[in-house]
Amino acid sequence: MKSSHKGFAEGTLFALNIFIVVLLIAGDSLVVPRWLQPVGRMHPLILHFPIVILMLAMVMEFFRYRAEFINEKLYQTFTSYLLLLGALLSSITVIMGLFLSRESGYEGDTLQWHKWFGVSVAFAGYGVYLIRHTSKYTIKLAKAGAIITVFCLIVAGHLGGNLTHGNDFVLGPVMDKSKNVVPIDQALVYNDVIRPIFEVKCQSCHNIDKKKGGLMLTDSAAIMKGGKTGKLFIAGDPAMSLLLQRVHLPENEKKHMPPTGKTQLTDDEKMLLYLWIKSKARFGKKVIDLPANDSLRMIAATRLKPAESEEEVYDFSAANEKEIQKLNNNYRVIYPLASESPALAVNIYNKSAYNVKVLEELSSIKKQVVSLDLNKMPVKDADLKTIAKFENLRRLNLNFSDVTGKGLKELAGLKYLKSISLTGVKLNIADVKQLVAIKSLNELAVWDSGLNPADLQLLQKQNPKLSLLTGFKDDGKALKLTSPQLKNTAVIFKQNYALQLSNPIKGADIRYTTDGSVPDSIKAASYKPGIILTRSTTIRTRAFKAGWVGSDTVQFNVYKCAYTPDSISFVKYPDDKYKGDGAKTIIDKELGGDNFGNGKWVASQKDLAVIMWFNKPIDLHSVSLNVMRNTGSQIFLPAGVEVWGGADQNHLKLLSTLKTGAPKKSDPFILAPLECKLKSEQKISCIKLVAQPLKSVPAWHPAKGKPGWVFLDEVFLN
Repeated sequence: MKSSHKGFAEGTLFALNIFIVVLLIAGDSLVVPRWLQPVGRMHPLILHFPIVILMLAMVMEFFRYRAEFINEKLYQTFTSYLLLLGALLSSITVIMGLFLSRESGYEGDTLQWHKWFGVSVAFAGYGVYLIRHTSKYTIKLAKAGAIITVFCLIVAGHLGGNLTHGNDFVLGPVMDKSKNVVPIDQALVYNDVIRPIFEVKCQSCHNIDKKKGGLMLTDSAAIMKGGKTGKLFIAGDPAMSLLLQRVHLPENEKKHMPPTGKTQLTDDEKMLLYLWIKSKARFGKKVIDLPANDSLRMIAATRLKPAESEEEVYDFSAANEKEIQKLNNNYRVIYPLASESPALAVNIYNKSAYNVKVLEELSSIKKQVVSLDLNKMPVKDADLKTIAKFENLRRLNLNFSDVTGKGLKELAGLKYLKSISLTGVKLNIADVKQLVAIKSLNELAVWDSGLNPADLQLLQKQNPKLSLLTGFKDDGKALKLTSPQLKNTAVIFKQNYALQLSNPIKGADIRYTTDGSVPDSIKAASYKPGIILTRSTTIRTRAFKAGWVGSDTVQFNVYKCAYTPDSISFVKYPDDKYKGDGAKTIIDKELGGDNFGNGKWVASQKDLAVIMWFNKPIDLHSVSLNVMRNTGSQIFLPAGVEVWGGADQNHLKLLSTLKTGAPKKSDPFILAPLECKLKSEQKISCIKLVAQPLKSVPAWHPAKGKPGWVFLDEVFLN
């Protein structure tokens, strides 16, 4: 290096260290202008160079007085220049770090220690360089200076890693951080299921030392407080919760969380967060306080140990994982009772799809099934012979099934059966006695089964160890009725819809409205079987009964779709992240629900266009697009909808247009069909639909200026 260059570098190094002192004196009063902030953000990029260069320079400095090096001119000169370069880059890195530390989200003890050890590296490196050519510089000073500088370098690097990646980032893999998996009967939903997700996937950026966006996820108080952009979630309303909105943004979006490059949440973790928020996000709730068939409890159980008091040692091996995956479908869910347990639980859904083959197909895993839930399934007496083949069955739910007392004798051979639920099944006391004879049985639910209370009392007295669940005992206080239920398995129909409402409380008067008003016990129509709906309808309903508090109002939407195209294809495709199952997603008669990341929605920030063909011309009067509005997640109603139709793809005419108007900040979350009335009365064989997203998000939104998202899950043709 020429002496002039060396002199310039030394002068620059001196000036940089003076500037560091000035920045340190300024302390918290230092304000970094926006145009200078990118310089601070280069700190993580540059810091690796001084680490390597200074480390090498200090190793060489440590050995400079050895006999083989002391008179080696190249060694001494190279060490000097290397040390100068390392000190220079260290000072630049420290200045960048001081700029970066003034941005929001950085605070705490770790930051302070990192700052001072980083400054020590710069000053120590410069100090060694200044005195290494003086007469008082000895072998002891050389070694001490090298050791101190390397020590500060290692500590500063370790603390910097903690700031960027979370505590114990460097030593984490070699530290024993294993925790005993909590038994399910002791586990809290937040503490033992949700918090570990935050710890692994979120706390590296949202901790006491690094509060990105002003958000800290280390304790319940901080979580409830939220961050700069508001509350983290709205308890009971996952669709409007910022946490899930950020999680489900496309990964290339700036506000997607966790950021690109960080370990992303798994589908199970996303579902756990969704279900926790939906269940009011309670911090003190126990897992076992959730209903046995609750989705949150079932997924949580796979991450927890079985209850210690109920833990069993099974004498059978685990089923083949591929076989379990093959048997799993939308109406038959198979899952392990606990992590690493060979025991399986099976839940059956959708009574219209049920038949005995649903059970017979489980023959390959019959040894592993210990829990079988057939609640509200049309199980017949003959099916009990198949159920009896599940030799290790412990729990059986036959609530509201079609079995009779005569068929229950088939269950006598289940020597491990502990619990049977027969609520809503008509029985006589003789039927119950043959079940009580099963020696392993310790719980029997026979609520609303038409049994004489006196007979049940006698049976309980004769079998004191049996937990006989016979239903509600009146304590004189009025209770609120359960809301009515929609018994129909489908909500999309073609021509007529036989409305089926029910309430588990006998004698409840179900009142309903179809005009959007809240039903009361006087003016609202009383539900009777046989009501036929012929158009898309919103039903609001409540239950009433003398001596009871009226139920909460519940709303059901049913949709008419008279025509289904014979073929369908996208003309303008959705975003890869939200392409569902292709174009057929919007005609599969399955609504997407309020979780837009579940694969049942198609979405785009550009025009979304689809074309449909019909083998026979149809008489079409209206087209409805079922869409979502969730402004917090940048999801808006389409700015415009166009419906084109004609005899074929080459002869299409514009039949209808729809404009939705400018969005407002107060717009609530909705799932709703946008109906387009057609101008033409001609027969149509081909239709093209175009949904145009909002081109520019309003100024009041954090994503202002960007295009909005349009989300579509179903098209109704009438």
